Amino acid sequence: MKKGIRDYGIVIGSGQTGPMNKITDVPGVMVGHCTVDTKEHKTGVTVILPCEDNPFTNKLTAAAYVHNGFGKTQGLLQVEELGALETPIALTNTLNVGLVHDALVDYMIDRCSRDGIELTSVNPVVGECNDGSLSRIQKRAVGKVQVNKAIASACKDFEEGCVGAGTGTVCFGLKGGIGSASRIMTYDGTEYTLGVLVQSNFGKTADFMLGGKHEGKELAGRIEEAKLDAGSIMMIVATDLPVSDRQLKRIIKRAGVGLSRCGSYMGHGSGDIAIGFTTANRIPVNSGREILSVKVLREDRLEAAFRAAAEATEEAILNSLASAETTTGYQGTVRYGLSQVYPKYTEKAREI
Repeated sequence: MKKGIRDYGIVIGSGQTGPMNKITDVPGVMVGHCTVDTKEHKTGVTVILPCEDNPFTNKLTAAAYVHNGFGKTQGLLQVEELGALETPIALTNTLNVGLVHDALVDYMIDRCSRDGIELTSVNPVVGECNDGSLSRIQKRAVGKVQVNKAIASACKDFEEGCVGAGTGTVCFGLKGGIGSASRIMTYDGTEYTLGVLVQSNFGKTADFMLGGKHEGKELAGRIEEAKLDAGSIMMIVATDLPVSDRQLKRIIKRAGVGLSRCGSYMGHGSGDIAIGFTTANRIPVNSGREILSVKVLREDRLEAAFRAAAEATEEAILNSLASAETTTGYQGTVRYGLSQVYPKYTEKAREI
């Protein structure tokens, strides 16, 4: 059974986690993977389904924030302009973004057709990290078949680590992957959830921070060192908190705090991108009304959401490392899992 960072005795922050400590603690959210794991390929696709119904007919309030733009993400322009998400979010490798985009277009055409809608325009959101150090990325092994498999496998209790879009990623010179975490917030006596999912593929080894401790220098002597803060991270933030797209953007900026607490300086060669959505304040396409009513949180009460985003992002990144297994790439390159290079944490996990 794969372990999270808490299984190693490391607790991030003071916030209460959701039941599974995953992005899917947000009601309606599901995650699916398709992994391509062969001699040549260590890659795949991860799809975040933001709701159970059709997101095109009942759009979700959304926002995006780019800390550093060395990335090939598609769909953020319209998200920024309209503050809405109308498709699932897919994560994959750099050279497969176009093929995954095409697959999401086909999926949404079919989904809308079943709902009696003739789709003439749609804005798929696709993020990426470059897994070319472990996978023969030029072969472009992810397309429609893999996207459909990921969507079909979507569930609440999804796998983390070397799976889906995280199969071939590298983080601080260690094996990276998919990680997730969540936090509970209470407003006016009602509980709300914020969850984060990351695809981790960034970081200079010597900068690595683990639970507030600077472990990078020790780590650099044990593995093939990553000497630049490069590679990218996708940070997907979901919540059911009623906020505007402007407020949501303020919240997802704090994902960068969690990223920095792990040791990232958001270097030149890293695409550090946050995408967020809320399942509250849905935007119906055919409401019959010109003016819509929404609820929004008081601006001076966003503090708890800021902390939740920062804590959940830091923990999600560490969970991606804790869950990842040692992987050998197509050129014989070995990236070690966290537990293999830190025996002290492995022993702590055994005690638990």
